Amino acid sequence: MRISKTIAILAAVSSVLAATGCGGNDAALGQARGLKCVDDTNVCISQRKDVFDSYMADRSRAWVRQPAGPHEYASGVRLMAFSKKRKELSCDELAHAKAEADRGPSALSGGAYAGLTPGQIARAAMLSREVSRELAGEIARRCGRP
Repeated sequence: MRISKTIAILAAVSSVLAATGCGGNDAALGQARGLKCVDDTNVCISQRKDVFDSYMADRSRAWVRQPAGPHEYASGVRLMAFSKKRKELSCDELAHAKAEADRGPSALSGGAYAGLTPGQIARAAMLSREVSRELAGEIARRCGRP
């Protein structure tokens, strides 16, 4: 997927996310809040950007193996980070990232999640499928398996 398409998808996801409240100044919870903050307020946008930036700066890539729930998929932060970092991830990390992206649509279906609208769920599922395809291509190119 071209970067402009990726940015357009993220913008679409961000522009319609408008439900979950975020806030507070507890630094220890900042990353968790940024991943669960899915509305389009300046506070949430800033929190998501801070988490994304921390992922990009993390040389250990410890975040790759952290679990993701519906709000983490809806925020788009982890999926966009997987997309951006895919060329740097090891084959094992790529497999883990692809498995997470593959779980996105099912993790988002089957119930109403507090603060997530049907449109948010649909867009997050679309982003999950798109990132899964990107990761599959990278795996096939570098790791010899789809």
